[in-house]
Amino acid sequence: QVQLVESGGGLVQAGGSLRPACAAAGRTFSNHSMAWVRLAPGKERDLVVAVDRSGGRARYADSVKGRFTISRDNAKHTVYLQMNNLKPEETAAYYCADRGLPSPFYIAYTGVGEYRYWGQGTQVTVSS
Repeated sequence: QVQLVESGGGLVQAGGSLRPACAAAGRTFSNHSMAWVRLAPGKERDLVVAVDRSGGRARYADSVKGRFTISRDNAKHTVYLQMNNLKPEETAAYYCADRGLPSPFYIAYTGVGEYRYWGQGTQVTVSS
């Protein structure tokens, strides 16, 4: 059984920043590709960013490039998402996703279907 727990969402004004975190329990993800995915009401899920097993390679959605940064601390079994200059349209539940398999270095899987385990989500609300 894998447990992923997100935290650090909240309510911010447009242009503000948040840094949600994803912590794992049950098994380590130190050699797994990880991702953050968001789901807004009435919209399809969007893969925000994927990162390889070490943090050495990350792939970002075009809409967040230059504003969001993923990092991972495998010793703490935690993945972070620094989100800067947030926009109201980015209001969504943000989910941590674990590929659940040993993954190569320098490959960050950008297909949502690659990910097996998901957290409960943390709500991010960006006001105007």
